[in-house]
Amino acid sequence: MALSRSARLGALATAALSFCLIAAAPAPQPGADGVGDPYFPQLGNGGFDVRHYGLDIAYDPDTDRLEGRTTITARATQNLSSFDLDLQKLTVTRIEVNGRRAEFTRAGDEIRITPRDALGKNKNFTVTVTYGGVPEPLTGPIVFGSDYGWMKTGDGVFVACEPNAASTWFPSSDHPSDKAAFDIRIKAPKGLTSVSNGRLVDTYDKGGQTVAHWRESTPMATYLATATIGKFDVKKGTTPGGTPIYVAIDPVLENSNNVDVYGVTAEVTDYWSKVFGPYPFEETGAIVDDMPQAGFSLETQTKPVYSAIRSESTIAHELAHQWFGDSVSVEKWNHIWLNEGFATYSQWLWSEHKGTQTAHDAFLASYNSRPADSAFWQIVVGDPQRDTMFASAVYQRGAMTLQVLRERIGDKDFFALLKAWTKQHRNGNATTADFVRLAEKISGEQLDDLFDTWLFTKGKPALPAR
Repeated sequence: MALSRSARLGALATAALSFCLIAAAPAPQPGADGVGDPYFPQLGNGGFDVRHYGLDIAYDPDTDRLEGRTTITARATQNLSSFDLDLQKLTVTRIEVNGRRAEFTRAGDEIRITPRDALGKNKNFTVTVTYGGVPEPLTGPIVFGSDYGWMKTGDGVFVACEPNAASTWFPSSDHPSDKAAFDIRIKAPKGLTSVSNGRLVDTYDKGGQTVAHWRESTPMATYLATATIGKFDVKKGTTPGGTPIYVAIDPVLENSNNVDVYGVTAEVTDYWSKVFGPYPFEETGAIVDDMPQAGFSLETQTKPVYSAIRSESTIAHELAHQWFGDSVSVEKWNHIWLNEGFATYSQWLWSEHKGTQTAHDAFLASYNSRPADSAFWQIVVGDPQRDTMFASAVYQRGAMTLQVLRERIGDKDFFALLKAWTKQHRNGNATTADFVRLAEKISGEQLDDLFDTWLFTKGKPALPAR
């Protein structure tokens, strides 16, 4: 059928417009090798957003060797000619992008991957990395001078990765600003139990090995992933409030410290669900391992890991993190007080709830125990710097800030603020400025002076008038 003159002109105009749009599209460029975190410049990666991790790992405790295959599903946020993943020291043998073998190079902890075809902006893609080796824990001043990450135990491995050790055992965009869902399959010798995040989907035997498949369908920061393996006694059920619970305890610890980990975990989860808003995940629980070399516990998502049976107060702290740190995660690591100050303040709230000490008295005890010339008061809590990001001031002065805020705006607005915060940023990321804005909106007060004094000014602040 012949076209009219006007139709031909219209077709030519459309073709010209399409050509211009194509010509104007940005040429594919390499993704950045980090997200620009001031504390960890090369953590995370630019140019894409991870949506899902599929981890398949096999671990042999006799050799400490890990064999892994990780499939990442992501969406490109720019036209990509190449992109990076974070992986520390393990050896990569093969990488595929969208099912086709891709070239890659290594530079320190960065893998630079060049797919056969450029990846278009807003397009989904998959990258599969096959790798192996002996994971090495990290050490240094960051986490109380303790080793952290992938830590060998007498019968398996204890995995606690905050802030930058997830990439010691799987390739990733290893920064909390890039959260994703996870499926984690762990193969270990029969007789050992493998515990991870979310819900247990399946277990089955394969030769002399047992495979456990865990699924965390709620977005999770990489540092909150765990694959702790060992001999465990497991207790499952639901809390009185109806949340599924899974608690695994190393049998050598069962009768130590006189703490009912299962009972306390259930009670705390239900109470925080009333104070902070609905529990943000599918399951609560605990992983309690015999790991005396690790002098810390960690709020791994859905199931905090404890290196021994810890106190009721510590359990309250780690479970508060499920809201403050896990569900609402920091945008960058300089906002770490939003995790640790809130969890420490939650310990004070738990004591208040149990009738042992009010939060105000806990605040005074912490404040009065440190003289004005203490180095404690020289940490700028709102930006504590990398090597002191877990200093006691981040925890204690962060908690003090919240008590001062509570007394300034009153209980009604304060507890409304906590619920609004966890609801507004559920499964996302946030900053100190976000919290200040929300506090001012709910209270109707200008609060710059309070936060400047308690978070960003060195020196011991004067006690506010009551």
